[in-house]
Amino acid sequence: MVTKRMIKSGLDALNQEFGERRVRAAIAAVKKFQVEMPSWVFGKFGGGRFGDYMPPGPALSIEQKLDDAAVVNKLTGATSRIATQILWDFSADGMTGSYRIAKRVKEQALKRGLDLGAINPTYFLRGSHRGSLSSDDAETRERYIEQTLLGGKIAKRLGNKLLALWLPDGSGYPGQRELQRAYENVVACMKEARAKIPRDVRMLIEYKVFEPGTYSTTIPDWGAAAQIARQVGGNTGVLVDLGHHYHGTNIEQIVGMLIAAGVPSGFHFNTRYAADDDHAVEPNPTMARIFYELVKGDAIFSRDKKRNWAYMIDQCSSRENRIHALIHSVDSLQVSLARAMLLDSRQLQRYQDKDEIILANRFANNALLLANVRPILWQARIEKDLPLDPVQAYVESGYQKKIDSPRR
Repeated sequence: MVTKRMIKSGLDALNQEFGERRVRAAIAAVKKFQVEMPSWVFGKFGGGRFGDYMPPGPALSIEQKLDDAAVVNKLTGATSRIATQILWDFSADGMTGSYRIAKRVKEQALKRGLDLGAINPTYFLRGSHRGSLSSDDAETRERYIEQTLLGGKIAKRLGNKLLALWLPDGSGYPGQRELQRAYENVVACMKEARAKIPRDVRMLIEYKVFEPGTYSTTIPDWGAAAQIARQVGGNTGVLVDLGHHYHGTNIEQIVGMLIAAGVPSGFHFNTRYAADDDHAVEPNPTMARIFYELVKGDAIFSRDKKRNWAYMIDQCSSRENRIHALIHSVDSLQVSLARAMLLDSRQLQRYQDKDEIILANRFANNALLLANVRPILWQARIEKDLPLDPVQAYVESGYQKKIDSPRR
């Protein structure tokens, strides 16, 4: 059990090591930080290689997804927006999106103290087996351009002016597709859509090293996404996803370069152990280093709103309680942010200027790896009248029992 004495002694130790001003700034940052929830994390997903396993209490409608999201936001105070998929959340037939449905979902979200966040055109369902925006079939490309334009309209009028694009386009074998033509089709389609989408809607291009294309993926890495964004122009940038890289990729360096280049960007948070982005976020060293680049680059709480990145969670594993996992991710992100806030970049620069390699590394690790920032999170939650342990608070709330049986 966490006591006031534990919190005080923990803060005193942090104040002594990192300075009271820096600790207070970390508390303020944790209180202010917001990250979007993915609607799809709450939905029905299972079967296949998992047999007949189904996550407990899966949401069977967008209204139930919003109910669950409202519970998460109440416990964390950090997830007031929900990212949506057009064909999962705003469609009656799974093929065509509906602005009318999106408007109704917006109204339902507001009733629950939530709002719409990033809008995701759904390029990966029926009809996309030969590509979406890269398809050689003109009718297919036109259908997905229309959905992208609908996404821009929803983002402008109902969301937070954020459109996130991920294409499943690729190939399984050499010779299956013309690689250059696929790329040219994507660029042409995105240019056409961008020209008709309001400029104040930020359009972020996601990438992935593979899936479902095992030989080629049309947008395979951040460089390709950045190149397409440059060609498309306007308020177009890159969406970084932790799980969409080869193992060993230095993701914090990618983040730093995108910030330095002034590329409009955003982040899908998750943890990758194998080959995808399904797992909940953990407070590991990589995540702390990523947050340091974001903090140092003034990309979280900047007064210049154009500098701020978009922050979303993207995870959806079949073998866990989804609500537990989502709250855990928020908690892990707050830990990572708090650690990043403690690192004194000026002192680190002094070590760098003197070429004190090991001293610089140790100084960075003192904050980003070794600091116990739990007292910072506890204090932030006390000041926001939130439970000290949101995961445990959810377990004790009885909500899981309420939703489990009726949704089966």
